[in-house]
Amino acid sequence: MTSALLVLALVVKSAAFEADQPIPKPFTCEGADQSPRVDVGDLPPQAQTWAMIVDDPDAPRGTFTHWVIWNLPIKFHGVGPGVPKETPELPDGSRQGKNGFGKFGWNGPCPPPGKTHHYRFRVFALDGKMALPAGSGASDLERAIKGHVVAEGTLVGTYQR
Repeated sequence: MTSALLVLALVVKSAAFEADQPIPKPFTCEGADQSPRVDVGDLPPQAQTWAMIVDDPDAPRGTFTHWVIWNLPIKFHGVGPGVPKETPELPDGSRQGKNGFGKFGWNGPCPPPGKTHHYRFRVFALDGKMALPAGSGASDLERAIKGHVVAEGTLVGTYQR
């Protein structure tokens, strides 16, 4: 008999846009390109930190990362708007990784003109801090959190140029 790890569901929302709806221009390359506010609900008591990876699975060359952030304090049920860019370590102790543009922090939607792209805000409640250096990428974070995820949820926004 095998035992399965139960991962609970998180509620992920944004004041900037509704699920499966367009991300407003101020949060994209066609605007100020600031990070949107993302709020997380239903964090379980065993969660000690949380992390988020924002990516675009519709990118022409495969999934493209727009933001990697982890070790967010559990006492904060949200992040943003306007998290400082090019800042690997934030005052609250959280860390930002490098995105697909090779930069720290958020760089918003900027797809080639044409079809609508989907942006996944994948949130993970974790059972501790991740000893991952700032500047790590999404795949590094995904490897580091294996076995530490106690809950997860996703919010999807869209964008088309």
